Amino acid sequence: MISDTIKYIGVDDLDIDLFESQYVVPDGMSYNSYLIDDEKIAVLDTADRRKGEEWKANLKAALGGRQPDYLVAHHMEPDHAALIAWMLETYPCLQLVCSAQAAKMLPNFFEGLNFEGRVVIVKEGDKLSLGSHELTFIGAPMIHWPEVIMSYDSLEKVVFSADGFGKFGALEKETDDWACEARRYYFNICGKYGTQVQTVMKKLAALDVQAICPLHGPVLKGEQLAAAIKLYDTWSKYEPESEGILIAYASIHGGTAAAAERLGEILREKGAKKVVVSDLSRSDMAEVIEDAFRYPTVVVAASSYDASVFPVMHDFLYHLQIKNYQKRRFGIIENGSWAPTASKVMRSMIEGLKDCEIVEPMLTIRSRMKTADEALLEQLADSLLS
Repeated sequence: MISDTIKYIGVDDLDIDLFESQYVVPDGMSYNSYLIDDEKIAVLDTADRRKGEEWKANLKAALGGRQPDYLVAHHMEPDHAALIAWMLETYPCLQLVCSAQAAKMLPNFFEGLNFEGRVVIVKEGDKLSLGSHELTFIGAPMIHWPEVIMSYDSLEKVVFSADGFGKFGALEKETDDWACEARRYYFNICGKYGTQVQTVMKKLAALDVQAICPLHGPVLKGEQLAAAIKLYDTWSKYEPESEGILIAYASIHGGTAAAAERLGEILREKGAKKVVVSDLSRSDMAEVIEDAFRYPTVVVAASSYDASVFPVMHDFLYHLQIKNYQKRRFGIIENGSWAPTASKVMRSMIEGLKDCEIVEPMLTIRSRMKTADEALLEQLADSLLS
């Protein structure tokens, strides 16, 4: 329960292995949904069909035999909106409240369902009175779909933030370290849309916000809320959060791995406060992306492959491209036994990123590190730390 009149009716999913079929979620996911109990009853979002029966039971328990008046759909993604059709069919007087863009999407998900007379379209600044509670709608397009809206309850001073301020993990697995999985969630789900997040942050700054209720993860209040808002401001400006260097490597037979690990040792010996070394062939790509955004400096080390670069490195840099990665420094190490090509590909992909600097010297390893390579690693370390 959020308050005496705002009830949590969401569900945990501990059976899911990959969120959105790509992100490893060892602690599951929560599909959050809320009910405002007033003169008129509003249900805020539904849940994923995977946990539909549990969600329906939670809803019915909260209703206690009464009929809901409104279903507010902040976001049309199926992990939050899968049960819209069931709601409209089960409660004939229910009105669905959503954005104009969401209304256009409804037939995409619910073929043949008649929405005539059942949809209330809202936009920025529109209000929905429930009695003592009044929801004011906040446009939040591209966080992280175009139809997204948020809402603000002026009575309880609560923002219902859709996927904003969400995190990986089921609520029953929740720990005090909100930022860890919230960071991985943000950069992989919303990371591309920093400009849009900044727009919404300015709207929220004009409100008296005492709690944020996201569609994934815990309700944020007090010190945790203040910390989350500060982190979102940093993240959405594409600014580094912490001092540190990420070394991401793609190695075939171990030669590139040895060079990457040795560079990490040299950096630590020279006083680097934090060095993270990640094997792209074995690490969770979403975590490596998280670290790339967290720190100001990245070293990419990769073997040449098929006159290009080893595929996992191409995948890593491609992920950075599509997430609008920017404002960072890069070091480059390539490996090639007869015709090194990795650096050419990596340099080209990095040069396509906004406001990213390539630090010299760029190193070429020939199969295995040699004595002369140690001095070049020292030079690169000095440049990275300068």
